[in-house]
Amino acid sequence: MEREPTYIEHLNRHEGETVTLKGWLYNKRASKGIFFLILRDGTGLVQCVVTQDAVDEATWQAADEATQESALEVTGTVRRDERQVGGYEVQATTVRLLHRAEDYPITPKEHGIEFLMNHRHLWLRSRRPWATLRIRNRIIMAIHRFFQERGFLQMDAPILTGNAVEGTSTLFEIDYFDRKAYLTQSGQLHGEAMAMAFGKIYTFGPTFRAEKSKTRRHLTEFWMIEPEMAFYDLDMNMQLAEDLIVHIVQTVLREARMELEVLGRDTAPLERVRPPFPRVAYDEAVEILRSDETARMIEEKIEALKEEETALKAEMEANRKRYGQAKKAEKRRIDAREIEIHRRLAEIEEDLRNLPQWAESARNFAWGNDFGGSDETVLTWHFDRPIIVHRFPAAVKAFYMKRDPEDDRLALGMDVLAPEGYGEIIGGGERATDLAFLERQVQEHNLPPEVFDWYFDLRRYGSVPHSGFGLGLERTVAWICGLAHLREAIPFPRLIDRLTP
Repeated sequence: MEREPTYIEHLNRHEGETVTLKGWLYNKRASKGIFFLILRDGTGLVQCVVTQDAVDEATWQAADEATQESALEVTGTVRRDERQVGGYEVQATTVRLLHRAEDYPITPKEHGIEFLMNHRHLWLRSRRPWATLRIRNRIIMAIHRFFQERGFLQMDAPILTGNAVEGTSTLFEIDYFDRKAYLTQSGQLHGEAMAMAFGKIYTFGPTFRAEKSKTRRHLTEFWMIEPEMAFYDLDMNMQLAEDLIVHIVQTVLREARMELEVLGRDTAPLERVRPPFPRVAYDEAVEILRSDETARMIEEKIEALKEEETALKAEMEANRKRYGQAKKAEKRRIDAREIEIHRRLAEIEEDLRNLPQWAESARNFAWGNDFGGSDETVLTWHFDRPIIVHRFPAAVKAFYMKRDPEDDRLALGMDVLAPEGYGEIIGGGERATDLAFLERQVQEHNLPPEVFDWYFDLRRYGSVPHSGFGLGLERTVAWICGLAHLREAIPFPRLIDRLTP
C-alpha cells in the first residue's frame, strides 16, 4: 500500500529530510544541465531542482518530457531557501512522470475573462483562484467557529419551498409533482421556526435569485449564512453582525497571509476592521449622499483615476520598449505585469464611466428610495471601516420586518456595508411579532396567504421578539480578497448567461 505523500504546505516540518511529493507541473525552466520544476499539489508551490549529473537517466528524461500540468512524483531533500516561493526548495533525486498532459490551454499569458470562465474547471488550478478559494474556506470555517462557540445550532432550511420570502418576481419556479415550487431565496422563514424551537440557530446553504442582472455584484446561485435568534432586538442583532465580521476578518488576516499576498491584496483596509462600526440611521445616510462633501469626494476620485490611468499606460509603453532586449525571466515578469495593468485599466474605465452617474444619483437621492450599489459605495467612502445603516423606510423592506414604534414609516432593518465599494454584505433586522400585522402585510404584498399559514403559527403559539440577518458568502469573499467580480468568489459561478462548466 502506498504511503500518503508529504504536502508542500508542510515542508517546513521536514527541512533536511528526504520527502516524496506528488502533484502537477505548474511551470518549468531549464538551464544547462538543470531543470527547475515548479510543482503544485493543491496546498502550495515548491521549486524542485533536477541536476543532470546527480540523477539517473530515467529521472532526467521524465523531467525533460514533463509538460505543463503533467502529474509528477518527486523525491528529494528539503532545503530552506527564502528566495523561493514558500521559502523552501527540493533537491530532487528521483522524478516519475505519472501522466504527461496534453497542451494545456491556460498558458502564462493574458487570457480574456470569457476564455477563463469557459475553462473554469482548469482555471481553478491557477494561483489567483487557488488563493481566493482557500480564503473562502477560511471564511467558512471562521463562521462555523463563531456561531458554534456562541451556542448556536446549525440547522438546514429547505432549498425547495412553496412560498416566497421577498416576493415571487425573482424566484426560479419549478414543477413539483404538478404543483408550483420555488428554489429558495432565503432560509429565513424556516430559520425563524427553528429559532422558536432552539433559541439560537444559523443556516448555511445555497440560495437562488432569478434577477436578470449582469452586474459584477450578482450571481443566480450563491451561499447565505442566516442566523435567527429568539429574544434579540435590533441593537443586539447589529452587535452580533459586527462581532461576526470582525471575527471573520481577523481570522483571515491571522491564518491566510500567504493567500492575501498571492492576490496582491492591500491589507491596510482590513486591518482597520475593528469595533465599533458606525451606526448610521437611514435619514442620516440620505443627508450624507446629498452633501457637498460627497460631491467633492467623487470629483477627487475621478481625478485620481485619470492620473492612475495615465501612469499605467506609460508604464505599459515603457515595458513594451524594453521587452525585446529583456532576458527570459524579465519577459515573464513583464508579461505578468501587463496582465495586471490590463485588469486594472478595465476597472478604471468602468469607474470613470460610472462616477458621473453616481454623482447625479447621490445629489438627487429621494427619501424613501432604497440604496443602489453606487449609493452604498459612496456612503462607505466617508468611513474607514464597515458601517451599519438602520431603520429604513418600511416600503423598501420585506413584509415581515417589524415597524419602528417611534416612527411607523420606518422598519427595524439594518444593512452592513463593506468599505472599498463592496456594498451590502449583510441584510437583516427585527422580525414582526404581531399576527394581525403580518396577515395585512401578506395581503398588501399580494402573496397567497394559505402558503404562509405555517409561518403565522409562529405568532399564534409563543410569539416573542426575535431578529436575524443574512450574510452573503460570495460578497464577503470578494471584499476580503479584493476581487472585482463575484464570479471569482465561488468555484463554479452561475450567472444569467452561464450554466457551465
